[in-house]
Amino acid sequence: MFFGKIARDRSGVRRVSALLVTALVAAGVAGAQTTPTKADAGRAAQPPTAQPAPCQETLTELYQRLAPSVVLITASSVNPYDMDHRIQRVSGSGFIIDKSGLIITNAHVAFGRQILTVTLDNGVSLPAQMIGADPVFDIAVIRIPMPSKGDLPVAILADSDAIEVGHDVFALGNPMGLNQTLTRGIVSAVNRVLPGTNFSLTEPLIQTDAAINPGNSGGPLLTRCGEVAGINTAVVPDAQNIGFAVPANLVKLVLPALLRDGRLMRTWVGVQGQFVAPALKQLLRVPLVDGFLVEAVEPGSPAERAGIHDGEFEMTISGQPLLLGGDIITELNGVKISEPDSLSKVLQVLRIGDKVHVTVVRDGKPASFDLVAEERPVLPMDLPGRRVGSSVGAAAATSGGPSKGVIVF
Repeated sequence: MFFGKIARDRSGVRRVSALLVTALVAAGVAGAQTTPTKADAGRAAQPPTAQPAPCQETLTELYQRLAPSVVLITASSVNPYDMDHRIQRVSGSGFIIDKSGLIITNAHVAFGRQILTVTLDNGVSLPAQMIGADPVFDIAVIRIPMPSKGDLPVAILADSDAIEVGHDVFALGNPMGLNQTLTRGIVSAVNRVLPGTNFSLTEPLIQTDAAINPGNSGGPLLTRCGEVAGINTAVVPDAQNIGFAVPANLVKLVLPALLRDGRLMRTWVGVQGQFVAPALKQLLRVPLVDGFLVEAVEPGSPAERAGIHDGEFEMTISGQPLLLGGDIITELNGVKISEPDSLSKVLQVLRIGDKVHVTVVRDGKPASFDLVAEERPVLPMDLPGRRVGSSVGAAAATSGGPSKGVIVF
């Protein structure tokens, strides 16, 4: 009612003004000055006001330019095994990266959903189609139909390697259902790795204190120049303004594979665990060797078929659960595995179908196994609602993934 009344009042004002000008013209008042003066000629000769450079825009100008490229994503999924809550409805954010209708968002917003709907800045709702998703990096690409008239506004991905601590950043999205909300902050840290995230050796994140809340997931973290520094993806729930974004350069890296194959194919051995720390050996006073302690072997994995053993009994040290009694991997293909960097180097060159010679220590004695690396399947921890690391958007984090500090490969 209130907005409708304002619209009618404003419409009425415009009609009165038009009638007044018509009356003045009829009376000869409006046409009293028919020849331009020197002052008028001077004003006409002035060049139009220059638009501010992108990095010099006010926040209002930056918001007005970029908000049309940010969208609201609503999704529904059906769980036939949960009779009490078969249908789950979620919402998040995204941003358009191509005029053909490509939209970037988080995998935990769109992956595994049966129905996807995108609402544009102008209020138009369109059905969306999943193009590709990688739940490990939490990146998804969806597509909406091109509009019959006009072009879709597009957001530009920044060079996230140039992002430094202290840079101004802005989160734009739909937190808590409040559409097109802009929040401001700085880059608090770069190259952050969330404990407990899958394949965490290669997932550096941007940390920010810009306010991020449920519904911001999938939306852009913007630079002062209005480019996308990253995708807002996670927060620490018990903290204030500790949020994380997937860097734009990582999006650029995986985007071709998502568009071509619909997924990012990575090698899979099927073990979870952590490295044996010197403090652990001193504390337990047992003959532990340097290497990767296997705490869990994933069902159906190459590691399980090869006969690698997982942990047998649990200990809690300083609040951190630890499974002991499993094999300790000391070498992969002849390369000593004693720290994350050495493991990362081996995994970077490993390809699907490659043979892997695994050397372990079991019960204090060396043993070796041969297996073939496979393509990593979709695991239960990848499904919406199971991602560890405090997802902030449509799917809240629950238990089910690896515990803090665990490496999965």
